[in-house]
Order: sequence, then structure tokens, then C-alpha cells
Amino acid sequence: MQRIRLRYTKRGRLRFTSHRDFQRAFERALRRAEVPMAYSAGFTPHPKVSYANAAPTGTGSEAEYLEIALTAPRDPEQLRLLLDASLPAGLDIVEAVEARTSGLADRLTASVWELRLDGVSPEEARRAADAFTAAGTVEVQRLAKNGVRTFDARSAVVSLESRDLAETQSSQADRPTDQPCAILRLVVRHVTPAVRPDDVLSGLRAVADLAPPVPAAVTRLAQGLFDEETGTVTDPLAPDREAAQAHSTAEQPAAATAPA
Repeated sequence: MQRIRLRYTKRGRLRFTSHRDFQRAFERALRRAEVPMAYSAGFTPHPKVSYANAAPTGTGSEAEYLEIALTAPRDPEQLRLLLDASLPAGLDIVEAVEARTSGLADRLTASVWELRLDGVSPEEARRAADAFTAAGTVEVQRLAKNGVRTFDARSAVVSLESRDLAETQSSQADRPTDQPCAILRLVVRHVTPAVRPDDVLSGLRAVADLAPPVPAAVTRLAQGLFDEETGTVTDPLAPDREAAQAHSTAEQPAAATAPA
């Protein structure tokens, strides 16, 4: 059984697609692309697809991940092209690698988010980010199934910085207006309870009275393993690419020394 790991995006208006909607669209794409999927056993078999840490509805993303299991081997890049052509524009399959290591979900320990605040000056955003970072704790509330829950939004945040508009990486479709605005870059650890970008925005309102006049445009730029030494979020598919390269390198000498 071959396992393929995919990175996909949610761009433009498709950021409002729920995770369940994406699951349905992706399973239709698998059928249209005639992917030889492995299925679960039982009375209601379903394709073996493992989703990892999906972004909240309403946020864009450049770094969503999933893994599929196949009953017959396929070239990852050809599979990526077929699936990408079978999905609507905005839900784009941008990378595919053969799974040669274990624990993809375990490598998704942090995310990098971009928060675009239209109607907010960069100076105001910088002042609010500094106040949030300087705070020991920032308590926010979220409505949960069992009622309103209060938790600390500060402890999970590794960094929160104001960036120049020229440094933004969100697509034009994710921008409510073309007017000048503030950009915040957020690195947050994946903890329990999860601290989401809207929780950080609530925290900014609590500590600095920052209230953008329009909803923030939020985009996940990356997610992966947080490197404590460099303070960066690493590519979770890199170990699979490295393992594939090492396997290819090992095969070349064997082929060269094989008897004619």
C-alpha cells in the first residue's frame, strides 16, 4: 500500500469552505481522477484519507495537509496534477510526496499566520502587538459546547510582529480593500485548548483596545514543527523528500554495479 502526503490551499472566496465541505469536494476529486484508493473495512467503507489540523472556516491557508492510502503505486506529481485539475480554483493541491516517514501529524506543532487589518494604521497595530507580547497573560473568552470558556491566549503565542504591507503574502482575493492597512505576523504553538487567530484578535482588543472596523483577513502561511533554536516553523514534508532522495541515491550505485 502506497501513502501519499499532499499540501493544499484555501484561497480567495474558498477560505469560507468548511472542513466538511472540503472533504466532500476532495472525495469527488478522487473519484474523478480515478485514484486507486484504499478503503476502510466494515458496513460503510470510506476512502482512507487522514486530515491534519484543518484551518478554521473563514481563514485562508497556504499550508493544509492530508494523507491518502492507495492500493496501487502512482507517481506523486502526476497524482497531484490530476487532483488539482479536479478541484475548484482556490482549493489547490500544490505539493505531493510519497510518505516515507511516520508521524506527519506529530510534526504539525505550530503555525505561522498573517492577519491583515484594514482600516488600522501600522503604528496602531505595532503598539497593540507590543502590549500583547509584554503581557504575562491575556485572558479571552470563547463560546464552547458547554458554555463560555475563559483561557489564556498569550502563552501559546511565540511571536506577534507588525510587518510592512509589502511583506504580505496573502492573495489579492483575500484582501477586503486595496486601502493601506496593517499586517501582523503571528507564530502560535498548537496547544490545548487551541489558540486561534481570532482569539489573538480578542486579546489585542482586551489589552490595547484594538478593534478593526472590518473583519481581519487571516491566512495561514505555514505549519510544521517549531524549531526552538531558530524560532522558525519547519516544512513537515521535508523528511519525506529527504528520505526519497536518499533512497534514489542508494539505488543509483546498485544499478551501476549490476552485471550486464
